[in-house]
Amino acid sequence: MSAEDTIETIIGRFGKYQIWILFLITLGRFPTDYQLTNVVFIMPSVEYVCMDENSYNLTNHCPCSNPQYDQSTIVSSVTSTWNLICEKQQLASLTQSMLQVGILVGSIFYGHLSDRYGRKVACLLALISEIVFVALSAASSELWVFIVARFFIGTAVGGTMLCCYIIIIELSGKSFRPYLTGLIEISYILAYFTLPMIAYYLRDWRHLQLATSVPWVFVILYYYFIPESPRWLITIGQKERAVQILTYIATKNKRPTNNISALVDTIVMESQTSSNKQHATYTDLFKTPKIRAYTLIIACVWMCCSHTFFGINQYIGRLQGNIYLNVMVSAVSLIPGMVLVVFASLYLRRSNAVITSFVVAGVSLLVFIFIPADMRILVLTFAMIGQIGAYTAFVQVYLYSSEIFPTVVRNSAMGFASVFARFGGFIAPFVVNIGTEWVSLLIFTILAFFAGFLCYFLPETKDIVLLNTIDQTEKSKERKTIS
Repeated sequence: MSAEDTIETIIGRFGKYQIWILFLITLGRFPTDYQLTNVVFIMPSVEYVCMDENSYNLTNHCPCSNPQYDQSTIVSSVTSTWNLICEKQQLASLTQSMLQVGILVGSIFYGHLSDRYGRKVACLLALISEIVFVALSAASSELWVFIVARFFIGTAVGGTMLCCYIIIIELSGKSFRPYLTGLIEISYILAYFTLPMIAYYLRDWRHLQLATSVPWVFVILYYYFIPESPRWLITIGQKERAVQILTYIATKNKRPTNNISALVDTIVMESQTSSNKQHATYTDLFKTPKIRAYTLIIACVWMCCSHTFFGINQYIGRLQGNIYLNVMVSAVSLIPGMVLVVFASLYLRRSNAVITSFVVAGVSLLVFIFIPADMRILVLTFAMIGQIGAYTAFVQVYLYSSEIFPTVVRNSAMGFASVFARFGGFIAPFVVNIGTEWVSLLIFTILAFFAGFLCYFLPETKDIVLLNTIDQTEKSKERKTIS
């Protein structure tokens, strides 16, 4: 019996205890998802009347040293607090981009931290740091303090996204992983949906930041509720702790506990023959041919996926109408995508599911190019189809990547790939603003198709056990790579 099957035999596929952990992770991730979606409310493009002596009360006139902002929708924003208009508009872009830069750094830092010191330590540090820095950003009296806080918020967001996902994956049976691809997204959709409701009543950006962070200070208590990953403990040779945690989980799930130590012994022996309990580093991603090829391919796929997803969102974000209603509708539109992810993960091969999602996104964007602008319903329809395609690809790539890499470098590999995802999201606005709409859409289309093509060279992982060591991955004959 493989190590993966052995662990599932001990703790079960997805019992009451895993449901409890998923609930805690979902609840704890809300501040993360709020920070990913709140820019439209805390840093909007605000209308103003210039009250300068020679401006004749013109709307959005530049230069302007005495603007009077429209407060009918949002009373106070970062934009209006520090007058990020006219020549200061670039500072608004910098402020927004600092979150992405922070996520990039956080993905690397927390990826390494979790592989070296454990999933639990990294996850708790990210969750707590996020609350602290969001509260600090709300109390900022200077723009530079807010920008620095925004960067550190990003690092915590990157760490939370990565570590929470890995914890729930490694505490679950392999046969339940397809469902987790959809279930893990519940927090994002709920946060995305509830944010406009909160923002509607709290129209001051400082109050909004505090309301979407400080109440989650209870995550400190997660130290007593969330366990360390037994898979990670086994890979570093801490058998006794792994047995203790597996026994506790098995007890909670009402499964037999009398033979756990012997079963873990077989896993440890299997890992020791290939690993010698070495701590992995990012350089290990490039030392061996298969891991190196998988790392480079996954990095490119993540970059293309992120670039396409955020690029499509740029166009959907230009819709006219009530800002609060628009955001809620956008959140609801992601629900079909979440359902499709679960079905695709259950009934399609991993590579086929991801490739299909990229093709759907690419084809819809290609059709989008040729639709006349005055056909608004048709334009919106294909934009939403493209968004669903990119969204389902993004979610499935996360699962696919976590299954491809062995336990010893899994978080490091995910962190490395996330760097490229941040880069893809970072450059998306520049592509959108090229000036010629069809050129921007064509670039997104080409990248979607290219990402799908790259997935052909990745190994199939559906119903295949998670490997623990680099040596096991290199020796696995069923996995193909580029020679």
